[in-house]
Amino acid sequence: MNTMMTSLISPTIPFDLDGVHHGFLRLPYSRDESAWGNVMIPISVVRNGEGPVALLTGANHGDEYEGPIALHELAASLEPTHIRGTIIIVPAFNYPAFRAGTRTSPIDKGNMNRLFPGKPNGTVSEKIADYFQRYLIPMADVVLDFHSGGKTLDFIPFACAHALPDEQQEEACMAAMRAFNAPYSMKLLEIDNVGMYDTAVEQSGKVFVSTELGGGGTSTARSVGIARRGVRNFLKHAGILDGEPERHDTVQLDMPDADCYVFSEHDGLLEPTVDLGEPVDQDQIIARVWSTQRNGQPAVEYRARRSGILCARHFPGLIHTGDCLAVVAVVVED
Repeated sequence: MNTMMTSLISPTIPFDLDGVHHGFLRLPYSRDESAWGNVMIPISVVRNGEGPVALLTGANHGDEYEGPIALHELAASLEPTHIRGTIIIVPAFNYPAFRAGTRTSPIDKGNMNRLFPGKPNGTVSEKIADYFQRYLIPMADVVLDFHSGGKTLDFIPFACAHALPDEQQEEACMAAMRAFNAPYSMKLLEIDNVGMYDTAVEQSGKVFVSTELGGGGTSTARSVGIARRGVRNFLKHAGILDGEPERHDTVQLDMPDADCYVFSEHDGLLEPTVDLGEPVDQDQIIARVWSTQRNGQPAVEYRARRSGILCARHFPGLIHTGDCLAVVAVVVED
């Protein structure tokens, strides 16, 4: 945790007063267009007395939209009399990236989900991460961070939590994930969790849930509906929002090891042979990559490394060496 200096970010609204407060996290940012300018990150705080605190975030990556839509709607509609405790809403966590419609910040190319714990005297993105690490995460009891595939991946719609060394904390996260009640509920295995917001929250001992609700750099009526219902379910489960979580069937999934991932070793034209949500067998062909350099070349076949269902795939039609081509998850029987 950074303690070397006070954050340059200042909130324009209070966190400890009852009512609904809409404002900004103001970060000074001098640039050619504005010598005394600021990055103004929208934030809302809804509070009704003492009680649990929820921190809700979207657009950790700027080209993922279900979270921002659901959180803007929530901020515009919540009444303090319907809650107990505090809800902190940041619809666009990486606000510069969100404004640009890019995964990373156009200011410093910062990937917000790889920068924690951040630096109070670092780049714009590092300063934002530092503020969350030192000020917002410590306030929270439960944290929900919305994701989807952005412009480069597409997912079946799932809420997810991670395997954790603390069994009690893991079960609390899994229970909150199940309460979100997406069509699929995943115990997620990350390729690399170093610097992730997820890891920062979990290492602080908090309940953390994330999502992957679609992809392709857009949203759908279905994916936004899942986000809207899920965030309210999450808050009801936490004892913050009135009412009981709305329940629908959810398929339990697991990613037990790295064999769930398939990465491309070729550049070329991607041909999917399995659609999202469909079952696959180990060694089944799940995609082909065709050469874009010349005709008459056979396609390279990519096969599943385990049996399960296809839960994610590369989205654009062209793929490059090193890109994640597909992810296969295992269905966990009740």
